[in-house]
Amino acid sequence: MNAGCDPVLPTASQAADGEGRFAAERRRMVETQLQAPDRGIRHKGVLKAMLEVPRHEFVPVQFRSDAYDDRPLPIGHDQTISQPFIVAFMTEALDPKPTHRVLEIGTGSGYQAAVLARLVKEVFTIEIVEPLGRRAEKDLKRLGYNNVQVSVGDGYAGWPEQAPFDTIIVTCAPDHVPQPLTDQLKEGGRLIIPVEGKAPSPWC
Repeated sequence: MNAGCDPVLPTASQAADGEGRFAAERRRMVETQLQAPDRGIRHKGVLKAMLEVPRHEFVPVQFRSDAYDDRPLPIGHDQTISQPFIVAFMTEALDPKPTHRVLEIGTGSGYQAAVLARLVKEVFTIEIVEPLGRRAEKDLKRLGYNNVQVSVGDGYAGWPEQAPFDTIIVTCAPDHVPQPLTDQLKEGGRLIIPVEGKAPSPWC
């Protein structure tokens, strides 16, 4: 066979170099974006999770070089992976505990679920866009996040079969707080949801 037709695979040292570069970029992301004086993410567990979770594995290949930039990135189907600061901010606001069972509405790429998975006992996440949900499920399993369950469907109704939850996080911006979600919180539980003004948004 013509050598020019052979696939060019990275050597072990090249792969290690790539992972080392991404690790350095994650550290820069944490230090310059999350711990910046005007942002001040301080939860040690959240910072550790953001330092460890490979965000580049949750974005399309063509955007991997931008994976640790201070901005959202497209993931297809008119959706984005959130800016790293937003992920850290919302995660810190949940005040995650190792015993918590968390419901996430809006799986997207699966990155937020992966960050939560390093901080809590179980994550249950729902995505309305089926191709995104299936891809996120595959990526989470591939990367070893075995305490995450993914469901494809409308997040408005939550996941009553797995309720109650210690905390619930909604990553899209509806125009109101759905009663089914508050009903699925444990007594004293916490719900983090970015509510829009008056214009309703589709469920994620």
